[in-house]
Amino acid sequence: MSKILGIDLGTTFSATAIMESGEPKIIENKEGNRTTPSIIALTKNNERLVGVTAKRQQITNPKNTIFSIKRLIGRRFSDPEVQKDKKLLPYELKESNDGGVEVKLGEKWHKPAEISAMILQKLKQDAEEKLGEKITEAVITCPAYFDDSQRKATKIAGEIAGFNVKMILNEPTAAALAYGMTKKKGQQILVYDFGGGTFDVSILDITKSSDQDQDTVRVIGVGGDTHLGGDDFDQRVMNWIIDSFKKDQGIDLSKDQLSLQRVKEAAEKTKIELSTLMETEINLPFITSDASGPKHLYLKMTRAQLENLVKDYLDKSIQLVDQTLKDAKLTAKEIEEIVLVGGQTRMPAMQEAVKKYFGKEPNKSSNPDEVVAIGAAIQGAIMGGEAKEVLLLDATPLSLGIETLGNVNTILIPKNTIYPIQKSQIFSTAADNQTSVEIHVLQGERPMAPDNKTLGRFILDGIPPAQRGIPQVEVSFDIDSNGIINVSAKDKASNKTQSIRIEGSIGISKEEIEKMKKEAELYIEEDNKKKEAIEIRNLAENLIYTCEKTLKEASGKVASDQKKDVEEKIEALKKIKDSDNIEEIKSKTQDLSQAIQKISADLYKTQQEQPEKKDNNHKI
Repeated sequence: MSKILGIDLGTTFSATAIMESGEPKIIENKEGNRTTPSIIALTKNNERLVGVTAKRQQITNPKNTIFSIKRLIGRRFSDPEVQKDKKLLPYELKESNDGGVEVKLGEKWHKPAEISAMILQKLKQDAEEKLGEKITEAVITCPAYFDDSQRKATKIAGEIAGFNVKMILNEPTAAALAYGMTKKKGQQILVYDFGGGTFDVSILDITKSSDQDQDTVRVIGVGGDTHLGGDDFDQRVMNWIIDSFKKDQGIDLSKDQLSLQRVKEAAEKTKIELSTLMETEINLPFITSDASGPKHLYLKMTRAQLENLVKDYLDKSIQLVDQTLKDAKLTAKEIEEIVLVGGQTRMPAMQEAVKKYFGKEPNKSSNPDEVVAIGAAIQGAIMGGEAKEVLLLDATPLSLGIETLGNVNTILIPKNTIYPIQKSQIFSTAADNQTSVEIHVLQGERPMAPDNKTLGRFILDGIPPAQRGIPQVEVSFDIDSNGIINVSAKDKASNKTQSIRIEGSIGISKEEIEKMKKEAELYIEEDNKKKEAIEIRNLAENLIYTCEKTLKEASGKVASDQKKDVEEKIEALKKIKDSDNIEEIKSKTQDLSQAIQKISADLYKTQQEQPEKKDNNHKI
């Protein structure tokens, strides 16, 4: 049975893990790193780069480098958060035909799920190479506060990448799963998950069964903000750098994309350094120029300055923690452990804010960048029968309901309800002889329907005419283990049923998914061909160098006809080595290799036949 890969698909970085010999293990990528930047780029030569190679060229290729795609996945283009990001991102965004978001890479527009699939494809290939086996199944994580359309889009991304997605697992639940492996008694823990683009708070009850056959991880509270993360901290530092330079030099760096990308990298570096240093330097020579000549940027930032810049974000995270506890009817004192997840939690001020609120030190024993992938691998092993069963009981992050008479949001499934779940309620018609009803599915806590998020709409018709209030329409909500929602409506008199699988406003059809899968497979073939071509050209280059070196060092020892033959073959290979004719390069490389091997064999034979010179000098 093939292994199930655990994947933390992050906003800024992603990671993979697998269960080996009963222990979860992070898989290094082909570059030898334990995390992979969640970045995609397209070069001028239409070569697709993923991960660290894409990140390296981000400054010089901002329009064709896609990052932070997780902030856009499953969202409507009209969302205020998307409109805010549109002003800040260097790459192009537009509204798709279905109201979702599309991003431009090269000359082509892509849905965020396609971009995420490219990242997942890279993770899949690297894991297969490292493990030496094909991997087709995965558990992929997402923020607990992701809504249905964001979860669905994440699952689709996995399918496009070639995975059978066994489960979409909440990131805090994954962290708790990794953490819970070492716990000996039941307790309530709070997971404070501050990632690159999202902030999650989850309160979980971890119960160790007395017979040790099955443990239970039950989510009893979920909160957060899907548009608050480390990226926002970077943006604040960027703004500070831009404002400081403008004040000093009178030049606005935000108007120049190349300068802006350099500032972005410097801002991220500054933020990271101030987690361990009290002060750091920001040095960007030749950042721009004007009529007087080139301009250099040199600034200093202290940890205190950074903390003041992002204080409102830190305060907001604590407010969300407080609200999540209130929703779960718990106090800070009832939380036994606070687990920190996400690279941003390395910030001392964030750790101090959490400590001050709870009156105790948060648990920092796990690597915040790796714990989610570890938890996903554990869940994969459980599903594959390789690890002890753990019962995961996740909760809905927001209430679910329908619009009823007077634009009222009538909630059927309240926030923090454990799922999988199926719940039904009877409704009736609002007018005499009404033969159809529109079911408007909503997500949110506001009492009026227009103030909540629309998940979908569908019509149930064919209701027998009757006085208002007489027909009985049963509306049912069904949430599966991935948190994906199905809603149905049934007229009790006629048994006529209509249903909808909520795809959100950015649904991708099965046909589109299949098309994207095929395109992704073609990319793999193209990438493999490019890789093979590079390897063959490198082999040719190395062989030419070796042959020229051999001829030079063996001058006078090689027969003239042999030397001429090798020199001709070297020239023939030099002429063809940079072409696209890979088969021809292979053939001429083989010809040259055979010719030089003959010379090498003759030189070796000559050397062996020479009598060994005796050295009578005594060495001290």
